[in-house]
Amino acid sequence: AITPQTSWYLGFLNYRDIQADADDNLITVDQKYQYRPDKLSQALYGTTDYWWVFMVRNPDLFQDPIYDLVAGMQIYIPKKTNIDKS
Repeated sequence: AITPQTSWYLGFLNYRDIQADADDNLITVDQKYQYRPDKLSQALYGTTDYWWVFMVRNPDLFQDPIYDLVAGMQIYIPKKTNIDKS
């Protein structure tokens, strides 16, 4: 299920697990994406809607999906097809 989202609020979280996959990319977060998972999502997936993916795919690195995304950290990035499967 998808978490409802508008420009004003997020609905209740419908948690979706994203399994690690051999084709996940390991990237180093650039300064321009610090505290901006929405911008990173836009750059990687063409939409801001996948801002939550980084936290779900890297649960050992995140407690807060926004303020824990800092420049220099390395995170795994799943392919869009793997997100859509989950």
